[in-house]
Amino acid sequence: MAGKELFEIPQRFRFWSLGLIAVGIISLIIGYIIYGRGDEHHQVRFWSALLHNSVYFLLVVNAAMFFICATTLAWGGWQMSFRRVTEAISASVPIIGILTLVILLALVFGHQHHIYHWLDNEAVAQDKILNGKKGFLNITFFTIWTILTIVGWILLGWKMRRLSKSIDKDPLPNPEAGRRYIFKNTVWAALFIVWFALTVMSTAPWLWLMSIDAHWYSTMYSWYSFASTFVAGIALITLFVVYLKNKGYLDYTNEEHLHDLGKFMFAFSIFWTYLWFSQYMLIWYANIPEETTYYQDRTKGTYSGVFWLSFLLNFLAPLLILMKRDSKRNYTTVTFMAIVILFGHWLDFYQMVYASTLTEHVEMGIYDFGIAAGFVGIIMFVTGKELSKYPLVARNHPFIKESIIHHT
Repeated sequence: MAGKELFEIPQRFRFWSLGLIAVGIISLIIGYIIYGRGDEHHQVRFWSALLHNSVYFLLVVNAAMFFICATTLAWGGWQMSFRRVTEAISASVPIIGILTLVILLALVFGHQHHIYHWLDNEAVAQDKILNGKKGFLNITFFTIWTILTIVGWILLGWKMRRLSKSIDKDPLPNPEAGRRYIFKNTVWAALFIVWFALTVMSTAPWLWLMSIDAHWYSTMYSWYSFASTFVAGIALITLFVVYLKNKGYLDYTNEEHLHDLGKFMFAFSIFWTYLWFSQYMLIWYANIPEETTYYQDRTKGTYSGVFWLSFLLNFLAPLLILMKRDSKRNYTTVTFMAIVILFGHWLDFYQMVYASTLTEHVEMGIYDFGIAAGFVGIIMFVTGKELSKYPLVARNHPFIKESIIHHT
């Protein structure tokens, strides 16, 4: 096997992860003092930052498990040399998932109707559109489906990680055992993909984000959210892979694997742009007032700068920089682009939330970045801790040889 199999958490890594968590906690406390106990405008400011960051980072880390399950269903072996990195990132889902669950339930049971207008029973009764959607836009359905969604991600992700580590100390005795192991992995991966399709690719973004604009809807909204967080998830995987390579780990991972991660970032940046354009173009072309209202504050209003900046970061930057083969094999370039993509889609989610909750002026400030820092710290801490527990290479896996000899 590879030389350095176990990750030893550097003191500097631990310091930064705990430091960022501390920044997040301090930001939350100060934010609550400044905004959380104020008038309705301030309370919306307080909760919008929590909603924006919790949902974004939860979907990003959950995308890591989607990557594992998608490649498992495809019987792909090229990613096996860094699979443990992806598994470690997905281990953040339980913690961030619980935090997100608490925030979402606090919003609905705290009757924050200035964020979710459908919480106002009087308004629903007098509004034909809201009244027509009350079958699913209600506290009971929102609560039950949100709990089922997050618990499903946690349990199925845990099962996939457990299967991966089950053969570290107990090698498969013969090829038939290997086939059974692969089949078992495939079944559980399929279950996760089905649940992922029923949640991330459909209902979860509708309930958590699109229902902020309860009068507006888009059939592409969930796919748009998926594309955004999946490419950000690939960028996060890439950052950890490059970091570990620079520290002398992941001997079997080379520029061929980095090239493929770069191709994923490039391809899904284009896919995200396709959905961005399709959603925008169809609404612009139809010119139906109840549909175009969503883009008024985003393209011509106070959030136009944020809206177009996120487009530049998420489309033009990957297109121009990652198009060349050499750039996808360069550690510095790929690292830079991974950071740009993560920030660009964080910015996109910012306008998805804030341009609907606080339309008069852009509220971005230290509070937003502080809350984001807290979630980044959690991801760093949990991922580092998980990487230090198990070998960085999935021992005895039937497909590990494919990853070692992988060539694009």
